[in-house]
Amino acid sequence: MTPTMSLTILSTDEAPMLEEALAGAVAQEPDEIVVVDNASTDATPELALRAGARLVRLEPRVSYVEAMNASIADSHGDLVAFLQADTFVAPGYLEAARAPFADPLVGSVAPKLVRALGPRPEDRLDELDAAGMVVDRRRKNGLVGHGAPASAYACRAEVFGADGAAAVYRRAALEDVAIDGEVLDVDLERWASDADLAWRARVLGWRCVYEPAALVHHVRSYSPSTRADMSEAARRMQFRNRYLMIAKNEGRELARDLPLVLGYEILALGHVLLRERHLLPAYREAWRCLPAARRRRRAIQRRRVAGRVPYGLRAPA
Repeated sequence: MTPTMSLTILSTDEAPMLEEALAGAVAQEPDEIVVVDNASTDATPELALRAGARLVRLEPRVSYVEAMNASIADSHGDLVAFLQADTFVAPGYLEAARAPFADPLVGSVAPKLVRALGPRPEDRLDELDAAGMVVDRRRKNGLVGHGAPASAYACRAEVFGADGAAAVYRRAALEDVAIDGEVLDVDLERWASDADLAWRARVLGWRCVYEPAALVHHVRSYSPSTRADMSEAARRMQFRNRYLMIAKNEGRELARDLPLVLGYEILALGHVLLRERHLLPAYREAWRCLPAARRRRRAIQRRRVAGRVPYGLRAPA
């Protein structure tokens, strides 16, 4: 039986882009489209209803993670596609994204993300945004292929995980990784929450496949090349969340990679002291959140699949 597909789109005062995103989503003819309206003050509700989507209105405005958890809870498909108002799916996206799930061990699919500057076709760039995500042996998460030509990474391959801008998950995998009914970790709020989810899924034995035929154009507000434009608060959150992600998901593999991890940590501390002292409070914030991370870790490790080594996967060719 063909699995049903829900396309969920999160919009926070992004009506001009949402209109184009919805047009592409409707053309895919999914089993349902859910628009999660994060307390928008623009035309988001009207656009959603006009497109025939089911509207989930959040009041007051919540964090990205809470909104994404709402999109999961309020959708019903066997497969759940996470989309944003700034993601525009190409023709054939849905069927291409569905294909790898024929393997029952595939828990998620990473579409091919190509950069765009806006919603119009003329805004699209010949530059790759992401061919999935990686967490390397230093435990540093990043985008595969960011900045490469759009034609690169043309082959399907296993990757660490799918970037949260446009990921497709099997609902059974989302239910498996949930802790107390929570899929994405609300303590992370935003940055690295997708990497944390992908890591958790791998620990529990689910695979992620990069599918280049599932094409999405994406207007990325943050990337490695635009980090300098982030607020200090956002950079602190990103810095802190990496430690929480490690505390939750790390396994026995750490002994193998400890020299790499410690070397990276020494360099990171030196960078903070010399270049970005505003990141120093992130260490204290991570320590404050550690008890909750340890509680989640205990729940994850009780279900851990033996023999899964989630680091150092080769990037797709």
